[in-house]
Parts: sequence; C-alpha cells; structure tokens
Amino acid sequence: MLWIALVDRIGSGLWASVSVLYFTYVTGLSVTQVGTLAAVAGAIGIAGAPLGGHLADRLPLTHVLIALQVLRALASFALLTTDNYALLVAFSALGGLGDRAANVLTKLYAARISGPDRVRYQAVNRTVANAGWAVGGLVAAVALGIGTGAVYQWLLAGDALSFFCAAALTLRCGEPPSPSRTVATSNDPRPKAKTAGPWRDRTYLAYVATETLLFLDDAVFKVGLPLWIAHAGNAPHGLAPLLLVLNNVMVVALQVPMARFGATTAAARALLLPLSAIFALGGVTMTLSATGGPATATLFLTASAIAFTMAEILHATVSWELSIALAPDTAQGAYLGVHGLAQSVQRAIGPLAVTAAIAAGPAGWSVFGATIALTCAIQHRLVRAPLDRAALSVPPVTVSEH
Repeated sequence: MLWIALVDRIGSGLWASVSVLYFTYVTGLSVTQVGTLAAVAGAIGIAGAPLGGHLADRLPLTHVLIALQVLRALASFALLTTDNYALLVAFSALGGLGDRAANVLTKLYAARISGPDRVRYQAVNRTVANAGWAVGGLVAAVALGIGTGAVYQWLLAGDALSFFCAAALTLRCGEPPSPSRTVATSNDPRPKAKTAGPWRDRTYLAYVATETLLFLDDAVFKVGLPLWIAHAGNAPHGLAPLLLVLNNVMVVALQVPMARFGATTAAARALLLPLSAIFALGGVTMTLSATGGPATATLFLTASAIAFTMAEILHATVSWELSIALAPDTAQGAYLGVHGLAQSVQRAIGPLAVTAAIAAGPAGWSVFGATIALTCAIQHRLVRAPLDRAALSVPPVTVSEH
C-alpha cells in the first residue's frame, strides 16, 4: 500500500502542477471556464468520500479500490480525447469523484490492516505521499522546460498510467478483515441493533464540522501565503514558493517522529490543546509580518509557515486517530466517508476564508488563527464523552470470513 501511495502521488504531482496550463494552452479554455471546471469537479468530488465509504462496508475493499483507480485512469485518458467543454467538465468530475473515494478507502485499508499501529502507519503513508508529490512536481517542472503542447499531454498520460499501476499493485494486496462483513455461528450471541450510521450520529457530524475548520492550514499554503505576500507588498515575492518547499520538507522530515505523541486515542485528543496554541501563533505571526520591512516580513512569514506546518503535522495525527476511534467497528467505511467530507468542503470554503482574512487587514489573520484555535478547544470537549463510552465498552468477538 505504501508503494501504491508513492506511485499514485507521483502521477498526481505530474498533473496537479500543469492542469491549469493544459486547459489553457492545449484545450483553449478561458480563465473563467477553467475556474468553473475546477469548481464543478470539486463540488461533485465531495460525494466521492461518503460513496466510497458506503461501498467499502458492503463489498471487498480491494475490489472497490481497484475499480476506483481504473475509473481515475479512464477519466484522465478521456481528457486527452476532446476539447469539448462539457465533456472536459464531466471527465474532470469523474476523476475528482474517484480521487476522493480512493483517498478514504486507502485510509480504511490502513485502519483494518495495521491495528494498534495505525497512527504510525498513517504517518509513514503521509510521508511517502508527500515525497511522491515532490517527485512528480519536479519531473513536471523539468518537462515544462521543453515548452511544447505535447509535454502537457504526456504529463496527463503519465498521471493516467500511474492509476493503472496503482490498480495493478492493489491486486497484490490481501483483503483486510472487515467487522462489517463477518460470518456468524450458532454459538454467537444474538446481534445487537444495527448501527444507526454517521448521518444520524449528531456528535460525529459536529466533529466533522469542526474538522472542516482545522483543515484550513491547506488553504493557508495554497492561497493565503502567496496572496498575502503579494497584497502586503513588504516581502519578496520569491518567498512564496520557498515557504511551500519548507512546508513539504518539514512534513516529510517530521510526520513520522511527531506521530508518537498521538499514538493512542487519549494522547491524540490531548494534542488538541497544544494544536490550538500553534494555530493562534500562526495567525499572530502573519499579523506581525505586516509591521516592518522586508527582513521583518520574511522573518515573521517564515515563523508563520513553520507554525502552520506544525499544525498540519499534529492535526494529521489527531484527525486520523479520532476519526477511527469515534466510528463503530461495523460501520468504519461509512463513518470515514463522512469524515472525508471535511477535507472536500474545506477545499471549497478555504480560499474564501483566507481571502476574507486578507481583506480584513493584518488583524484579520489573528482572528483567523484564534477562530481555529477555539475550534480545537471545542473539538477537545466535544469528543470526550463518546471516547469515554468507547473506552468502557467491551468489543464483540467475531469470526473472520474465509
């Protein structure tokens, strides 16, 4: 599965860095059309997470994952066959749907196969994925030096081939045990009432709502920092890509070592308090970056990038553990699918949130950081009762299906 993550993300890195250029220079779309295409594909992709989780609780997980990888590959290849706008939107939407669903299923596979080591596994997986993104991005940067339209097409074809490779590698993966699909015997106790599901679990839905805000660090790096550097005007514009590189290097270097601080459910919940302080610090340093000249701005923007990256690393550990711990064993797929909505929705509201912070002036960043910090505290309180109940419950004994 780690090889699959690496191959998948190398392909995604090839395409993500040139997708806008492909639609602009190869298919001839306008800026408005490219923006609309991305928005529609993202909106439809939101449904991928709950759909993938729902299917994984009812069908063999590896079979569903292979089908999703093939869907992503075919959608990418289909983009090469047309410049019709409606078809480009449709194919991009299918690819986005498959991407979000596959993301949930790879997490679910890890939860089922790695057991008590799931936090460390996810940290290693995230490190490998970030390395794959970096490799794909570097290859794309080198290829773009050629400067011909055919290069964009080859990069898109490489992205599609990476999905086929991922599907082939998944064929070699064993099907993990699934508590939602077990074989009962006559000696087993009478089954309890069926789990209501995540859509009726108000606590879990509230938890997912708070998660949407905690994922806003993604929007800070993709939109907030570059726009703020351009808007404030007191920092060198070349600082923006350097801060993105810093973010990537820190995640690769620190994700696995930092995972040990959230190796248990209780430890993961406890991390929400220092995480709150780090988010607040990131907002304050962004505000202070507007108070001086280029040297001062560079110093505080770098400090802010470090703070938000540390928040990203810690939140990844907390989010991974709590999203599983709060889900009943018999409906992990459905619950993780709903949890996947947090990242999908953040992709839609994140750019709006950071641009609102910029529009409000330097103090807007302090409010931005304080709002996320308060959300951490709310989540810390919100999950206490359900986690206490889960700790006191006795897990049922099931018979694995063979």
